Amino acid sequence: MERQNESNIEDQIIFEDNHILVINKKVGQLVQGDKTGDKSLLELIKNHIKNRDQKPGNVFLGLVHRIDRPTSGLVIYAKTSKALTRLTKMVKDREIKKTYWAVVPKSDIPQSARLINYLQKNEKTNKSTVFTKATDNAKEAILNYEVITQLDNFMLLEIDLETGRHHQIRAQLSKIGASIKGDLKYGAPRSNPDGGIHLHARKLEFIHPVTKENVVITAPVPKEDPVWQACEK
Repeated sequence: MERQNESNIEDQIIFEDNHILVINKKVGQLVQGDKTGDKSLLELIKNHIKNRDQKPGNVFLGLVHRIDRPTSGLVIYAKTSKALTRLTKMVKDREIKKTYWAVVPKSDIPQSARLINYLQKNEKTNKSTVFTKATDNAKEAILNYEVITQLDNFMLLEIDLETGRHHQIRAQLSKIGASIKGDLKYGAPRSNPDGGIHLHARKLEFIHPVTKENVVITAPVPKEDPVWQACEK
């Protein structure tokens, strides 16, 4: 089964050059190893590169940023230490523009808004609590959203992140009464059959850390999901 997973990795690669590899993560895939012991994308991609390029030694691959396991979409990996150092700094300096899509129930939330909150992470529950004012141990969280599609029962929001906090989009949307479809942890009424949530890392835009060219990458939504497919039409 692992061989099958590795062979499918090629289909998930959206962008690759000598320095960077960007993958369209599926719901349920881990970006890097955790306490579950499940095989991560980091391992699968390393194995894939080693086999594909017939590399005799170890393959260098560094994770630049993370997205949650129930989420789908774009994740950047660095293929060189130079790229990893520079991209990590770019993430910290907010020089990588991240755009997400989220499916939420139809409601009367404003068509667009800038949400400013303060998030406090609870390590035990792996959940963030949202505050409207500065609070001890809470970090400022800012995002901008716009309703871009209306379906029968749901709305598609496009979200631009100004900060990158733990569960930021999930927590902030829940706070305004727009819990993401399938996100039981943040107030959705029921889970999705695949255990995921309807949050997709849709687009990345950044200056390439080595070539200095402007890179814009867009990830298609999960093709086996009818709600996502309706959103992309």
